[in-house]
Order: sequence, then structure tokens, then C-alpha cells
Amino acid sequence: MSASSFNKATMYPANPGFKVTKSGLLSLVQDLGRYGCHNIGLTTGGPLDPYAFKWANRLLANELNASAIEISIGGLALEALVDTRICITGAEIEFTINGINQPQWQSLAVTAGDNINFGFVSSGVRSYLAVRDGFDIEPTFGSTSTVVREGLGGVNGTKLLDGQFLPCANFEGNDSHLKLATIPEYKTDICLRVILGYQHHAFTALQKRRFFSSVYRVSEHCDRMGYRLTGPEIKPAVDGILSEGICLGAIQVPANGQPIVLMNDRQTIGGYPKLGSVLSADLAKLAQCAQGATIRFEQISIEDAHNILHLDKVAFAAMNSVKIEAICLQPQ
Repeated sequence: MSASSFNKATMYPANPGFKVTKSGLLSLVQDLGRYGCHNIGLTTGGPLDPYAFKWANRLLANELNASAIEISIGGLALEALVDTRICITGAEIEFTINGINQPQWQSLAVTAGDNINFGFVSSGVRSYLAVRDGFDIEPTFGSTSTVVREGLGGVNGTKLLDGQFLPCANFEGNDSHLKLATIPEYKTDICLRVILGYQHHAFTALQKRRFFSSVYRVSEHCDRMGYRLTGPEIKPAVDGILSEGICLGAIQVPANGQPIVLMNDRQTIGGYPKLGSVLSADLAKLAQCAQGATIRFEQISIEDAHNILHLDKVAFAAMNSVKIEAICLQPQ
């Protein structure tokens, strides 16, 4: 259906938004995450690549926590029932509006009746679709982030399904067309920085040296809960510990000696020994890796981690003026 033949008064006249015509492999509504709920067993959720997620919102002048869609691998298709602007960031993915290829990392106008179709990723794993002012989704426990295992967030606590409706506000102003001048590169050979945890004494110096000097590969068992790696075995001096709270990026080592890096949808407690934690700023690189990618680890101090995170925050704010190009477009 073309925009010219679409009758705005006939479908969802009081509720503008998008209709899901094809849900794709795994498309999830996300905001920046559900915090303060670990004590009742609810995990954080949120985007696996928060950098790309934040840029999708920022390029639309949204609040950074505005609800958007995380598209894993691809295959999503939407029909616009609204006049607004969208932005797609993250993994490189072919997508079209009414059959015409469109660029990523910039804001684009859509009108009611437009069809937005995504192919499949060619670099990276996860892309992000944001809409001007965010999708209007009712929060659950303070967040719209979808955690399918818990049945919370998003639309009815599930991944997007064919026929679902995603409400959002109309935006018909003559807005600027913003694009990011420097686009991240998603690699399949990465190094992750690690802060040792208090349980690292359960691993001998030899075991730790083996871990930090080895190359691991992402196994087929990688998802939003955790990335299982394959490579040299790391054996702690204990078989298990009492279950305790688990932080984002924790590196668990189960009985088979193959490390697991825990991600956003991790369980809130666990009983495997933990060597340390991957720096949160590096987890996006891991989340954009598919099966077979090679992973190396580098030890850093907690002081280094604080400095890196602070500098990243300053750099993100500074890019507002030096790496965003604003091009005023004529009304379409």
C-alpha cells in the first residue's frame, strides 16, 4: 500500500503507530533497562548494544531512554500508520522504505502507508529502530524492556509478533535531517577488557595466565542471557559456590571449563565461580559478534575501568557538535 492510497481515517485513527507485518527472527521492544528489581528476581534487560541504541534516539532528538526496537539478525517488516521520523543504527542491515534502499545512522521521514522492510545483517548482529518521541509502550516494573524468559515488558512480554500494533505519536514538523558522521565498525576478532573479581583467587596463576593469553570463539550457544565461549579449559580450585547475585558482564566458569560471559537477560543469581567481569563498555562489541567470532581478553584495574567509562561518557556528549551533521530538508 502506498502512502498516496492510504486512508488515515480507516485504520487506528485514534492510535497512530506501526503495524508489524513480519516479526523477523527476534525483534524486541527495549528501553535502557529495568533497574532496582534484582531483589525480586527480575533481571535488567535493555539493549545489548547501548551505544547504538542511544544514537538511534539521539539522532531523533529523543530522550536516550525512549523505547525502541532491537532487531536481531533481521527479517522485520512494518507498515506505518503515522507520519513521523525513524532512525536505524547498529549492525549493518539492508532496509527499504517502499522498496527504496535507505541509509542507517540518520533520521528519515516516513508517512502513513509506508512499508518498512528489513533484510538480514551483513556486519554485526543487532540493529536498532527508533521512532521520534519513542514507542508509546506501558512500562512494567518501571521499564518497557522485553525479557521473554520473564514474560515482562514490550507488548505482552513477548518478542514482536505478526499483526501486533506499536503506538507512537504523530510528528509532522519540518525537522532537521541528522546523521552520524563516524559510524562504528563491527569486527569478528575483538579484545575484551576484564576487571578481576573477588573470586579470582579460586583460579591459580597458571589458570589466569592461560585465560588471558588464549583465543576463544563464540559458540552456537549465544543469546541475550549469555555468550558461551569455546577454547582452552579454565579450571577453578572449587567446584561451585553458594548462589549469589551476578553482575552484568560476569565471566562464569562452569564444570566444563568453558567461560560464559553473562549479558543483559542473565539470571539474577548463580553458583558458578567467576573470574571477573568484562568492562560494560566492551559488551556491545561482544553482542555484535556471531558464532565463530574470535575473542581475546585483557586484564585492567578497577581504576582503569572508572577512567575509561568516564572518558566514554565525555566523548559521547562531545560528539554532539563535532561528529553530527545537520542538514535541513524541504518538507516532503
